[in-house]
Amino acid sequence: MKKELITIAGSLGSGKSSTAKEVARALGYRHFSSGDLFRQIAAQRGESVEATNISAEAKRDIDYQVDELLQQMGKTENKLVIDSRMAWHWMPGSFKVFLSVDLDSAAQRIFQDVLTKSRVSEHAESVEDVRASIERRFASEQKRYFSLYGVNPTDPKNFDLVIDTKDNSLSGVTDIVLEKYKEWRNS
Repeated sequence: MKKELITIAGSLGSGKSSTAKEVARALGYRHFSSGDLFRQIAAQRGESVEATNISAEAKRDIDYQVDELLQQMGKTENKLVIDSRMAWHWMPGSFKVFLSVDLDSAAQRIFQDVLTKSRVSEHAESVEDVRASIERRFASEQKRYFSLYGVNPTDPKNFDLVIDTKDNSLSGVTDIVLEKYKEWRNS
C-alpha cells in the first residue's frame, strides 16, 4: 500500500539531506534524517562518523538502534520525508529515491561542508582525505548492510527513482522528485 512517505537514499555526498529537506518543505511534510541521528550517536561516543561506522561492523546495536526507529516510523508516520541509507527497506510502502554522484564530486561537496563547519562530526585536511574516508565508509556500510540484512543499499532495483545529482542543482533534483512522487501517488 502506498503511503505519504518518501525515502531518500544515496551515495555519500549526493545531497540526500538537502534534497529531503527541500522536498519536505515543498510538500508540507515532516523531515527526518537518520544521518543526523547517526552523527549524534558518533558525537555521544566521542568518535567520527567513520569510526562509528567501523564500530558498527562489530557492535550491531548501533545499526539496530537506528533501524528500530525507522521501522517504527514506517508503521506510524505519514507525511514524512526521510533521508536514510536503509529507510527504503523498512518502509516498503514509501516512494523510494536514490541519489547518486561520482566519488570526486562527493569528496569536493563534503570537504566544502567540513570547511564551513556544517559537518561538525567530520574532519579532513583535504579533498583527498575526504575521498579516502568516503571509500572506507562506503565499504563499511556495504559490508554491514549485507551482513545484517542481505541487501545492497545502492542497488538501483530497490528504488522507484534514481537521479545523478552531479550536474543537477538542488532545485532541479527537488523538482524531479516532486514530479515523480506525484505521478507515483496517482498511479
